[in-house]
Amino acid sequence: MWLQRQLNDPYVERAKKLGYRSRAAFKLLEIDEKYRFLKPGARVADLGAAPGGWSQVAAAKVGVIPPDAKGLVAAVDLLPVQPIPGVHFELLDFLADDAPQRVKAMLGGPADVVLSDMAPNTTGHKQTDHLRIMGLVEAAALFAADVLAPGGVFLAKVFQVGTERGLLSSLKQDFASVRHVKPAASRADSAEIYLLAMGFRGRQK
Repeated sequence: MWLQRQLNDPYVERAKKLGYRSRAAFKLLEIDEKYRFLKPGARVADLGAAPGGWSQVAAAKVGVIPPDAKGLVAAVDLLPVQPIPGVHFELLDFLADDAPQRVKAMLGGPADVVLSDMAPNTTGHKQTDHLRIMGLVEAAALFAADVLAPGGVFLAKVFQVGTERGLLSSLKQDFASVRHVKPAASRADSAEIYLLAMGFRGRQK
């Protein structure tokens, strides 16, 4: 069934034709087309980057290819990623104690955008899977609040069972706008949805 769905998926075919590592690239493309946060010269952290589709999109949008490179994309994942021109990648568990500092060092300064397409291996137990994905989202959100420049953007994958109220409340204090978005490239039968926080105001107490 999975193979049949892949073969019949127009986004899979488009990804192959356009040279994207995965169909997930179109999710970021669609979200950015509407909200316009990947701007030339921006510094981007891509957490959970494998196989590299989001990094490809971010690199093209912000401009990372010498000699005119002004943007920067720092990408990390537990899984290896084949080199992407201009993208700085490290094989790294983002939940490791030293991970946030290592990503900061890769960025070399405040980030304009923090992307997180991280997802845990699912167990099939809804409550366990929910807790795992929320743990990743919360870690990414804490990192974003620590590293984003004023006006910065945080985009993270969650699931439709809902984002924890505490996290939403914190994000609404730190950002001018917080919303859930589901791009067309995200399969209709998938529980995934994205949390988009824009206009970082600085960490609020």
